[in-house]
Amino acid sequence: MRILLAEDDSVLADGLTRSLRQSGYAIDCVRNGQEADTALSTQEFDLLILDLGLPKLSGLEVLRRLRSRGSLLPVLILTAADSIEQRVNGLDLGADDYMAKPFALSELEARVRALTRRGAGGGATVIKHGPLSYDQVGRSAYINDQMLDLSARELGLLEVLLARTGRLVSKEQLVDHLCEWGEEVSNNAIEVYVHRLRKKIEVGGVRIATVRGLGYCLEKFNDARASAEAGDSHK
Repeated sequence: MRILLAEDDSVLADGLTRSLRQSGYAIDCVRNGQEADTALSTQEFDLLILDLGLPKLSGLEVLRRLRSRGSLLPVLILTAADSIEQRVNGLDLGADDYMAKPFALSELEARVRALTRRGAGGGATVIKHGPLSYDQVGRSAYINDQMLDLSARELGLLEVLLARTGRLVSKEQLVDHLCEWGEEVSNNAIEVYVHRLRKKIEVGGVRIATVRGLGYCLEKFNDARASAEAGDSHK
C-alpha cells in the first residue's frame, strides 16, 4: 500500500513515516499543500493522510481539489484537538475519517488499516485465492493455513497482484505501488521481488506468469491448476 502523508511538522512527519514504513507501507511525505496537490494530480496512492494546517495551500483546499477531480481516494485528516469546525468541514468535503492531535500511533495505524481495506473494496478482510489466503488487516499470507515468511516488499507485491488477479501488472505499476515517490528502483529489483515471492507461493500451485517485456499476472487459480494439469499430462 502506498500512502501520501501531507504534514508540515517535521518531527511528527518523521515519526509517522518511520512507524508506517516499519508496518510495511510505502510512504511519500510532502510538507505543504501545493506539493500535496501536485503529487495527488500526478501519482497514484492508496491513502492520503492530510494535515489541515498546511502552508501554501490549506488541507481543506487540497481535499476540495482532490474530490473535484472525481477521486475516491480514502482520506484521513489530522487536526488540532480544538478545531471541531475544521473536522466538520473536512468530513463535509469528503474526508473518510479524522484524528485529533495528539494521538497514539497504534490508533493511527488501526485507522490506516481500516481505510486501506475500505479503499481496496471493503467487506471481507481476508482475500482467498485457491490455497492462498491474505489477511488485509494483519498483513499476513498463508498457504493451506501455513503462514508465509514474506518481507514488506513481497507483501506489497502480493497485494497488488491479488487486487488485479488475471490482469497484467506492468513493472512500472509495481514500482509506483511499492516504492516511495522519487525513489530510484530498477526493474531488476522488481524481478528479484517477484522471483522471491514466486518461490514462496508456487508450492501451493499459485502461479505468477511473466509476460515478457510487459510485466506479470497472477493467474486465476482455476487457470493455474488447469495449466499444471496440462503440463503433467505431457510428461
